[in-house]
Amino acid sequence: MKNFIMALLAIAMTTVLSAQETQTQNPWSSNRPDGHAPISVMGDHTHKKGEFMISYRYMNMQMNDLKRGSDDVSFESVLLPNGGEYMVTPTDMPMNMHMLGGMYAVSNKVTLAAMLGYTSMDMEHLTAMGGNFETSSSGISDLKISGLVTLFNKNRQQLHAKVGVSLPTGSIDEMDVTPASMGNEVILPYPMQLGSGTLDALLGATYIWQSDSFSGGNQLDAVVRTGTNDRDYRLGNSYALNNWVAYKATDWISFSARVKGTVASEIDGANPDLNPLMVITADTRNSGGTYIDGGLGFNLYANKGTLKNVRFGLEFATPLLQDVNGVQLKRKETITAGLQYAF
Repeated sequence: MKNFIMALLAIAMTTVLSAQETQTQNPWSSNRPDGHAPISVMGDHTHKKGEFMISYRYMNMQMNDLKRGSDDVSFESVLLPNGGEYMVTPTDMPMNMHMLGGMYAVSNKVTLAAMLGYTSMDMEHLTAMGGNFETSSSGISDLKISGLVTLFNKNRQQLHAKVGVSLPTGSIDEMDVTPASMGNEVILPYPMQLGSGTLDALLGATYIWQSDSFSGGNQLDAVVRTGTNDRDYRLGNSYALNNWVAYKATDWISFSARVKGTVASEIDGANPDLNPLMVITADTRNSGGTYIDGGLGFNLYANKGTLKNVRFGLEFATPLLQDVNGVQLKRKETITAGLQYAF
């Protein structure tokens, strides 16, 4: 863990030092394609007083195969009677998210932001007897509301803090039919639920910089769970450090590279309606871990004409390191695309 944290700090320091290329006294500007971070990064920028921005993002994440810690393991190794302890294992889980966002600057120092998503998930399973079945869930996720407070904006560098809350609008009561349920719907395991069921604190800080042709940023982000939901559990806290660098190729396109490290803790408590020996996703020991992801993408920006101030971003991300608690599905590629319009 110490080496992981030191590596992330080294990345952050390298990006900060790169900002010294600029000597101008101009404030950081969003009127360029890299004026916003890669499309997968949220809360990366603020707005001027009275300015609105609306956004739409689509994200597709693929998960399949299994990991135990940082090692790949077979499906058979976790199942009874092959030395495993579970009756069922997931084998594949695609997830799709549609996210609508809005931002409004009440002053040059404070920007308010809100985001609500719609999530759909399908999970394929393999049983100890060799059978297969699928469960699915879909619906509104948790509503996130936050305030971004600018602390510094000078020499084409900006630092702002984030303080917010995640409201439990997403369901934690999703159900579906399984082979063991005799045709009746039963509660689905934790990864198939749409929300946390708790009021969660959203905390963060973002540093961004620009030169004539390059820009970048570092973002610390934390999700801190509070209380216990009405299913007698609480999702684990999450702490992340996001780092990116972008090259402004022209006035309308930029290219970016990003590295993100995340540490997530285990689920606390347990849903009494779930049997932790039935399927690995119902066992809270199989939750949380340490992750490093890398992404490549581009931003398009219309600085004139009918589409002025419209942005399109696309990013492809892939895991660089996964060290999970217990046994979990392996994360694969994530594609994020989105549109933003400021007025």
